[in-house]
Amino acid sequence: MSTLAERLGYEAQDRLLIINCDDLGMSHAANEGVFDSLDAGMATSATLMVPCPWARDAAARSEGRAIGVHLTLTAEFERYPWGPITRAPSLLGGGGGFPRTIEDVWDHADLDEVHRELRAQLERALEWGVDVTHLDSHMGTLQLRPEFFDVYLELAVEFDLPMRLSGADTEDLVGFAFRDRVADEGVLAPDRLAFYGGVGAREPLMALLADLPAGVTEIYLHPARDQPELRALAPDAEGRIDDLRVLTDDDSVRAALAASGAKLVGWRELRDAQRAG
Repeated sequence: MSTLAERLGYEAQDRLLIINCDDLGMSHAANEGVFDSLDAGMATSATLMVPCPWARDAAARSEGRAIGVHLTLTAEFERYPWGPITRAPSLLGGGGGFPRTIEDVWDHADLDEVHRELRAQLERALEWGVDVTHLDSHMGTLQLRPEFFDVYLELAVEFDLPMRLSGADTEDLVGFAFRDRVADEGVLAPDRLAFYGGVGAREPLMALLADLPAGVTEIYLHPARDQPELRALAPDAEGRIDDLRVLTDDDSVRAALAASGAKLVGWRELRDAQRAG
């Protein structure tokens, strides 16, 4: 069988890297940082948080860019909540929006409400004119529990979109061979995800570039401009600000990228290959 790299038109031994900007739409600062990273930096794609206050602005500016949907069931900031766009009582936390933790979602969410909410987020992005390229999951909520993964995969199949997956080494944690199941459904995913905790990807990105394997790897960052709004709402603002520097204004990172032999690709290539069969 062809490798994913070969399906994208490359050689099997090529090192392909997707640099995705998560949290588009979260704030004005995030929108500015993500579009800076896509237009003048190294980022190759981004994912939109449809329930967030600045999502409509991001969608209006998305034309021509590779934008997916960052399926959202959590709102992690204590003083900056966002919530469901459907009527979904089981998806509300104590602060007036989504729960702040994935464990709270897992413990209380009704799966019918999860499916309805996430489908509505995807449909709204399409209605706003976003040329949706892929799906991923805010805070990994959908990737690590079988019953939530089922909803995630159903949407990828229904809308014929590739999806972010955690690595094969998490299959014991999730409880089943989810990568085989995704492949059986004809859905594409990168060969691996460069996972790290928290926000701030300078060290994980540099470590990845120092030893980038063959095939398709995805890494995610959270770039945002240094604005009073961001510092007021996000305890992890410094990491987001540095992610913008990493992607747009750091010669050492660009040198590491060049030395790695990486070829940058975006999620649109995966979507087009999936739809071409």
